Amino acid sequence: MSFPNDADFLVDRRLLRRKLTFWRVALFSVLAAILIALGVHYTRGDGGVPGGRHIARLAIEGVITGDKDTLKLIKDIGAARNADALIVTIESPGGTTTGAERLYKELRLVAEKKPVVAVIGTMAASGGYIAALGTDRIFAEGNSLVGSIGVLFQFPNFSRLLDTVGVAFESVKSSPLKASPSGVEPTSPEARAALAALVTDSFNWFKDLVKDRRHLDDTQLASVSDGRVFTGRQGMNLKLVDALGGEHEAIAWLEQEKKVTKDLPVRDWKKERSLERLGILGVSAALLDTVGLETLAAPLRRLAALGDARLLDGLVSVWQVAPVD
Repeated sequence: MSFPNDADFLVDRRLLRRKLTFWRVALFSVLAAILIALGVHYTRGDGGVPGGRHIARLAIEGVITGDKDTLKLIKDIGAARNADALIVTIESPGGTTTGAERLYKELRLVAEKKPVVAVIGTMAASGGYIAALGTDRIFAEGNSLVGSIGVLFQFPNFSRLLDTVGVAFESVKSSPLKASPSGVEPTSPEARAALAALVTDSFNWFKDLVKDRRHLDDTQLASVSDGRVFTGRQGMNLKLVDALGGEHEAIAWLEQEKKVTKDLPVRDWKKERSLERLGILGVSAALLDTVGLETLAAPLRRLAALGDARLLDGLVSVWQVAPVD
C-alpha cells in the first residue's frame, strides 16, 4: 500500500495552498477596494472637491426640509477659502416653511463672505423661491416656474369616516385648542381660527421677505403674492427674477460684477450620503447611477422624493399641482 507522503505529493499540496492563498488575497483586496470606494463615495461631504480655487456649485433639489446635512454643507462652503463664489442650482417645489427659512439664513451668511447666485431650473416655487431669495442675484430660464408665494397648513379629517364605521375618539384636554386639529373629530371654529392665525403670520413673514429682498412696493408685492406661479419671463417683469439665463450667464455676472477670477472651474459640493440615509429607493437609484443606468435611476429617485414629501408636517411652503380627474 502506498501513502500520499512522497515528495511529489508534498510539492503539489504546497502549490495548491499557494494558489488558494493567492486567490483569497486577491478576492479580499477586490472587496476591500469596493468597500473603500463606496465609503468615499457615500460619506465624503465636500463632493470630492480638491484643493485649488473654484466656484462652488450647490444643488437644492426636491422637497426642502432644512436638514442638518445641507445646512452644514452650506456652512462649509462659506468657510472654504478656495471657493471664491457659490452658485445655487434650484429644482424644488418647496417644502416646510421653517426648513426654507433655515436655508435662507445660511445662504445669507455665505453671501456676507463671497458672492452667491441662484440658477433656477424647472422650478423654484414657495420654499424653493425662499432659498433663491437668500442669494445676491436670481437667474431663471424663460420657462422656469417661480413664485407661489404663500403658506399652507393641511391636515386630514377622518371624522365622517369614523362616524360611518361607528368609531369615536374621546379625549380629555387641558384646553379646547390643545392638540387641535386632531383629524378624528370635526375642527371647531376656534381651532380653525387659530390655524388661520399661524398661516397669516408666516405668510406675512414670507411677503415681507420678498418685499425687502426684491425691493417691491406694496402694489408690486400684491401682484405677486396671491399664491400663483409665474414663468421666468413673467417673473423678470414682476421683479421676482433678475435676469434670464442659466449657469453660463451666472458665471459671466460673477466675473463682471463681482470680480471673480475668470475661467475658474465650477465644482459640485454634495452633502453626506450614506446607504442608511438613502433608503431602499435611494440606494437602488444610487447603484443604478454607479453602473451608468441613469435613465432607470431617475424614476426611483422621484419616488424617493415623493416619500419625503409625505413626511412633511406643520406649515409648508410648497407648490402643488391639482390632481386631474
